[in-house]
Amino acid sequence: MRKINIETGKLTLTENVIGFFQKTVTRFGTGAKIDCPKEYLDKTVYVVVCDDNTK
Repeated sequence: MRKINIETGKLTLTENVIGFFQKTVTRFGTGAKIDCPKEYLDKTVYVVVCDDNTK
């Protein structure tokens, strides 16, 4: 089952979710990266970019 529901200010993702995590994007050469726990190797990953106004 796959469900993606997006409304202003709200997001719902449902697809056999086994976990989630939050990381800060860091520099990597001329690009950027996020670190991911190795338990998620070979899994489908969704990256959600959020506006962080705390800085």
